[in-house]
Amino acid sequence: MAKAAGEVATADPDARVVTIPNAISVARLAGVPVFLWLVLGPRSQAGDWWAVGLLIAAGLSDWLDGKIARALNQQSRLGQVLDPAADRLYIVATVAALAIRAIIPWWLVGLLAAREVLLGAVLLVLRRHGYGPLQVRFVGKAATLALLYAFPLLFLGAHPASYAEAARVAGWAFAIWGTALYWCAALLYVEQARRLIRADHAGGSGGLVPQGPAATAVPDATAGSPARADGIAGGSGGAPPGDNREAGQR
Repeated sequence: MAKAAGEVATADPDARVVTIPNAISVARLAGVPVFLWLVLGPRSQAGDWWAVGLLIAAGLSDWLDGKIARALNQQSRLGQVLDPAADRLYIVATVAALAIRAIIPWWLVGLLAAREVLLGAVLLVLRRHGYGPLQVRFVGKAATLALLYAFPLLFLGAHPASYAEAARVAGWAFAIWGTALYWCAALLYVEQARRLIRADHAGGSGGLVPQGPAATAVPDATAGSPARADGIAGGSGGAPPGDNREAGQR
């Protein structure tokens, strides 16, 4: 049995579970409840600074696990799920914490949530047609990074300090641009899915070939790089800023 498992792992390197990038992604996920406690527990300037430090560390680790995965050839399907899941959870946790503390309005929370609901519905349609999630372009990663810049600045802008005004202005600039790019990435994803399903209904692949249930779609040259079969993006446990390994749902 052990030998058979080893042979499968050798034949399919993407099936690996224990890798350095995966360990980094798990550590980043473990930081989400810590972040929430720092923001919603003490509700102090010191707690906010620790929370901002944790967000910065999470962002750096997102870049680091992608670099390590490519350098050591440790890409895996598990990493492809963990990495974007961690990004998404940090965004959800941060937006919720900011709204609870009245630092951002609830309508912004609704705007970001509506985008996720839209993409969730599109993903369900894709799965009904036998496709997995699609990969969009650089714009989705740029949106995520802009929001991850915005949230720490908005936290700091809520403090009674000399830097508060500058932090608040910069934070809202990143928040507005990040939200706009977030929706732009969503619309690109919807259009890519629409073309895929239309080609499927037409009885031809149109450059996008189904591969069975939950298969990874293979876009044509205008649709971005090939999607991952995991749920979000590209080919490793993480990606650096500007990498085109952006997931279909970011």
